[in-house]
Amino acid sequence: AKQAAEAKPKVSRTDRFQQHLAALAAFVEREGHARVPRSHKEDGTSLGSWLNNQKARRDKLSPEQLGQLEALGVAW
Repeated sequence: AKQAAEAKPKVSRTDRFQQHLAALAAFVEREGHARVPRSHKEDGTSLGSWLNNQKARRDKLSPEQLGQLEALGVAW
């Protein structure tokens, strides 16, 4: 297990946020809204859970991150 963890490349929180944000943008473009069902997966990403967590941790997001989510139509 340790070897598997070491072989897996590290991804920063900022990079993970951007990956999920891109998945959210694709969802919004296709569906026309940002109301993602909690169980929804987008390209292998648990988009619904991630968005729910962002809303729950809203006070810990940077103003830039909040702005990016709001630009995609995320309702708080």
